[in-house]
Amino acid sequence: MEMLWFYIAVILAISDEVHTQIFWKLFFDFYVLLAGLIHEITNSNIAMWIVHELLEAVFHFVLLSILFLSLEIGFLAATIHLVVDLYQEAAGLEMNRLQHRALHFVIESFFFIMVLGL
Repeated sequence: MEMLWFYIAVILAISDEVHTQIFWKLFFDFYVLLAGLIHEITNSNIAMWIVHELLEAVFHFVLLSILFLSLEIGFLAATIHLVVDLYQEAAGLEMNRLQHRALHFVIESFFFIMVLGL
């Protein structure tokens, strides 16, 4: 296990920042159009948000699977990231960017320490 859990958590944090930079800044217009299309199909803000989170999880899955050459790590990283995002929203936690990143890093680190320590 050594430091693999740490590398995964760091790369996942970087992946989240890359996702933000790419989709919210570079492809903002496309992202807004996609959100409108998803909303038209689902007719629900909650469903649209869940689809957004699922697409973000797919992004993390692809990126981490490629970087670590492991579908298992990609799947686990995307899943735990998705769970933390869904929990944060469901619990109504109001956090700034640094608090949000710290929450993800701590939970994802503990998760991978447990998984890789088995």
